[in-house]
Amino acid sequence: MNDRRYLPLLFVVMFLVMMGFGIIIPVLPFYAEKIGATPTQLGWLMAVYSFMQFLFAPMWGKLSDRYGRKPMLLIGIFGLALSFFLFALATKLWMLFAARIIGGFLSAATMPTAMAYVADVTTEENRGKGMGIIGAAVGLGFIFGPAIGGVFSKHSLTVPFWIAGSLALVTTMFVFFFLHESLPKEKRANTQTTRPSLMSALQSPLARLYVLQLIVTFSLAGLEATFAYFAAKRAGLSSTELGYIFMIMGLAGAIVQGGLLGKLIQSFGEGTVIRAGLFLSALGFSLILFIHNFWTAALYLTIFGIGNGVIRPCVSALLTKHTTDGQGSATGMLSSFDSLGRIGGPAIAGWLFTVKPSLPYMTGIILTFVSFALFQSFQRTTMQKGSA
Repeated sequence: MNDRRYLPLLFVVMFLVMMGFGIIIPVLPFYAEKIGATPTQLGWLMAVYSFMQFLFAPMWGKLSDRYGRKPMLLIGIFGLALSFFLFALATKLWMLFAARIIGGFLSAATMPTAMAYVADVTTEENRGKGMGIIGAAVGLGFIFGPAIGGVFSKHSLTVPFWIAGSLALVTTMFVFFFLHESLPKEKRANTQTTRPSLMSALQSPLARLYVLQLIVTFSLAGLEATFAYFAAKRAGLSSTELGYIFMIMGLAGAIVQGGLLGKLIQSFGEGTVIRAGLFLSALGFSLILFIHNFWTAALYLTIFGIGNGVIRPCVSALLTKHTTDGQGSATGMLSSFDSLGRIGGPAIAGWLFTVKPSLPYMTGIILTFVSFALFQSFQRTTMQKGSA
């Protein structure tokens, strides 16, 4: 079903999902601390969600190939609603972990299924634009969500969780009534039944794309974990100023992904856009070392954010074009590598920062060049197969 009319509906769905997720971001540390979590336990509480997504995103992606996209989206978004409500009702630390584990397990179905949905309803020429629209929805959700969470947390720390859960529940109903299934039954029967695994992914021709996404997310997560400390140390920026900086970066990224990315891909192709994104990421990492006030921090971080932001939609588009498995299997595995980067990035970047504050960004520059080499290798291999 190549019908792009459903993309605006999917944009609304992913925007609402990510806004709900973003609502709890500024509240979660204080809520966990109130219940009795230590800083170390808070770190585990944050990491366990990504770990569950790392384990189960490939499974949900494969199931979406077999049973359709809509059921998996319903499971993923309802799982978010359930986890938010469980958070609001928690009175002990183990209840927070239970809510986080359940949420990570079920919501792992959402992103790979959404990307597979885009692959179903777009042609190969428009695939990158469709993936960019999803990226824009995610970015905008993360901009508005934390702001809403911060406002309502003044009344009670549990209120943002009730709001986020209700929003996810409404989104579930929206998907049920308005979003049509994108994978016809006759196409589901053609998918393979083998269980996806990281080892098989690393042995596949698409391994370089998976590792590329892992490195890109690893670098981004490391920057997110350390930039506040670095900016405060170098430029004396407050938490409020940092919030505005990340908002500027998010808005710029959403505009590029939602408005310009499709035109750039049609004009130059995914390969050129990925290389340009890697170049901007490396440039942004380099410039961040020289921030000295609010405006330089906002500008340099935005350069990095735009470069980093265009890579994921292009990688997703290339994966769905070249995979020999189902679209959901490929996007599920990509989400798994993405989650792995989010697990390792903050921990390693934090350790590097304690050694020397500039090390996370210097490491990011090196990893970006590694990513460039990986992608060049992937394109050479693809071209050789195409000419064979």
